[in-house]
Amino acid sequence: MKKIYRSQEDKKIAGILGGLGELFDIDPTLLRLLFVFIGLATGIIPFIVAYLVGWIIIPKGKDR
Repeated sequence: MKKIYRSQEDKKIAGILGGLGELFDIDPTLLRLLFVFIGLATGIIPFIVAYLVGWIIIPKGKDR
C-alpha cells in the first residue's frame, strides 16, 4: 500500500507536491502549476494554510 510522504529529492519548499507526484505518478510541475492556479482563482490564504498543515502532518520520505 502506498503512503503519502514529503519528497526529499523533488522539492521546492517542503516537498509536499513532489511527494504527491511520486505517489500518483504525475509530474510534480503540473501539480505545482495546478496548485498555484487554483490558489489564485479561489483565494490564496486557504491554500497557504493547507500547505502549512500538510508540511506539519505529512512525514518526510526516506532518502533514496
